[in-house]
Amino acid sequence: MDAFTTILLYFTSFFTLMNPMGIMPVFLSKTSELSKRERRKTAIKATVTATSVLVLFAFLGEYLFNFFGISVAGLQVVGGVLFFIMGYDMLNARLSPMKITAEDVDKYVDDISITPLGIPMIAGPGAITNAIVLMGESKSNTDSALVIFSIVLVSLTLMIVLFGAVGITKFLGDKGNKIMMKLMGLIVMVIAVEFFFAGITPYIQTIMNY
Repeated sequence: MDAFTTILLYFTSFFTLMNPMGIMPVFLSKTSELSKRERRKTAIKATVTATSVLVLFAFLGEYLFNFFGISVAGLQVVGGVLFFIMGYDMLNARLSPMKITAEDVDKYVDDISITPLGIPMIAGPGAITNAIVLMGESKSNTDSALVIFSIVLVSLTLMIVLFGAVGITKFLGDKGNKIMMKLMGLIVMVIAVEFFFAGITPYIQTIMNY
């Protein structure tokens, strides 16, 4: 394959797994009490965090998994539980679980940028696994560079989507936001169930084989 076809293939796989449109409602929910500037700051930090994690796992993922005894299935189970809790809160339209004081804003932005937005929403089990597999299949330095380039390209696209999410909230208004959050919360809960059962299936199969 030529470089363009390879990038397109890599980009599509990462874009599907990182799912910018699926992340947007969670981002809106978690940043509902923040100003436009703080939301943009959160989007940038979350994207940078996720990109760094994916690049790290692309190069060292296989060794890290083996060293700590971590499995992709384990990540999926944990991710599923986290997604379900977030989806449940969104379904109940809990857009403002707490008032954030000016002194706590920076800490709050740092916290949600890392978890749950950076990990496991953006850099989730699927994206991490994809980075490890694609890097493992790379036959040259050029192929490896294309994997990293694709991760960065998808991350930039995702950042633009999150920037646009700020405008969407203004357009919908308070009532529209609550309706959208309920719908998106339901979707996030369905994704959570899929993640959970995809992760727990290998454990059940192992137990059944004993």
